[in-house]
Parts: sequence; structure tokens; C-alpha cells
Amino acid sequence: MKKDIENEMEDELLAEYDFAQMKGGVKGKYVEQYRAGTNLVLLDPDIAQAFPNDAAVNDALRMLIKIAQRQQSNTAVQRSHEASQL
Repeated sequence: MKKDIENEMEDELLAEYDFAQMKGGVKGKYVEQYRAGTNLVLLDPDIAQAFPNDAAVNDALRMLIKIAQRQQSNTAVQRSHEASQL
């Protein structure tokens, strides 16, 4: 079965596609970028519906970061205040 799939994929390329004759291609052109990783994130469909584009996602995440930082600093101030009352 696996061999059938491999043969089927090989048959899709036409004989006139001679990649050895093509100019301009560079082997491994993007290998360093690939090794460095990527920052792409797959959103669940229900989440993706809430954001029309990548800028909207970035804005929402920046706002969430600010809220989390404020919450964290408020908690630290509150703990400091409680400790001084003891």
C-alpha cells in the first residue's frame, strides 16, 4: 500500500519538469531560518473568528500583557502593604 502511494506521487510530475535545468534555485537557502524556528501559531477556529488579521491578535495580546503586569504589580503592592501592617 505504501509503495502504491509513493508511485502515485511520482506519476504526478510531468517529464518536462527537469529541475536540474532550472536556474536560480539555491539549495538550503532558508535552512538557517528553519533551524531558528518560527513564531507562527495555529489558532483554534473559534478564536480565529474573533480576529480579522494578525494586527488584531497582536493588539489583544499586548493588552493582555499590560493587564497581567498591572495585576502582578498590584498584588506585589498589596502584599507589601499587608506585611507592613503585621
